[in-house]
Amino acid sequence: METTNTTLAGYAETMFLSATAIYAVALILLVVELATTRVSATTARDRKRELVAAGGAPIATESAPGIVVDDGPRVSRSERIGRMGYAVVIAGLLLHVASIVSRGIATGRMPWGNMYEFVTITCAGAVLAAVVMLRKSETRPILVFVLVPVLMLMFVAESVLYTTAGPVVPALKSYWLAIHVSIVSVGSGIFLVSGVASLLYLLKRKYELPDGTVEAPSGPFGRLVEALPSAQVLDRVAYGTVIVAFPLFSAGVICGAIWAEAAWGRPWGWDPKETVSFVSWVIYAAYLHARATAVWRKAAPYLNLLGFATMVFNLFFINYVVSGLHSYAG
Repeated sequence: METTNTTLAGYAETMFLSATAIYAVALILLVVELATTRVSATTARDRKRELVAAGGAPIATESAPGIVVDDGPRVSRSERIGRMGYAVVIAGLLLHVASIVSRGIATGRMPWGNMYEFVTITCAGAVLAAVVMLRKSETRPILVFVLVPVLMLMFVAESVLYTTAGPVVPALKSYWLAIHVSIVSVGSGIFLVSGVASLLYLLKRKYELPDGTVEAPSGPFGRLVEALPSAQVLDRVAYGTVIVAFPLFSAGVICGAIWAEAAWGRPWGWDPKETVSFVSWVIYAAYLHARATAVWRKAAPYLNLLGFATMVFNLFFINYVVSGLHSYAG
């Protein structure tokens, strides 16, 4: 008879809550960086204008008149805060992963046998992809908009989807659970980063001129748009994450078909979850094609967002509203 280590499961729950709190602290730090980056840029531009207005004369020192002293590149306060926020995200991710591993050890199985666990590992996959893809200062502002949906999903997982640690139903006692579900959940998390990047790309493209300057409305919204990375960088992040997540998702669908053959005697039966997964796969394939085709390239970000919308639809609506063979998550 399978038993659950309730003490270790309790530690896993505490670590999950702590990781959520750490992500929230990191979000605050990154928001501060995003809010102050524009101020720093404005200050630098104003100083440059003052220098040009003065005739561009070199700045002399008292000890060595006429000699310009170059102290080297200086790290601004906003940059330091951003680096601190990035480090805090990594700390939260380590604790997040530790909570997943601890729950798995406590239950003696792979810790993704219900919706709570699936959403948990999906969020961890999203943060991991963000940490890898958004480590540079020019892309770090995107991390703010990745952490927002991650924190929302973690809150929903803890408050609505939480399931007490324990054994899974007999149908899920298969090694394919470890392979199929882990691949799909991590791929879904990476798709989240790509969807956020495409959404920000559409926002930036609306106000960015061909020469790279931004004509955004005045006020906080305008400052936010100007602080975002360029449309080219956002598009590159969206594409770079999809080309990683798409093969993973494809492998997950194939593994699911193999598991279905072993469990139900057929590899594909157009179950609602299978059908929507196939639709998502087609949309992301269309995105990659559009992204590589000049004629359809403008439609690529919309396809990316549509693909992620179907992933969210599959995760929540199909699992809770439509009945089908994939009822483990309920």
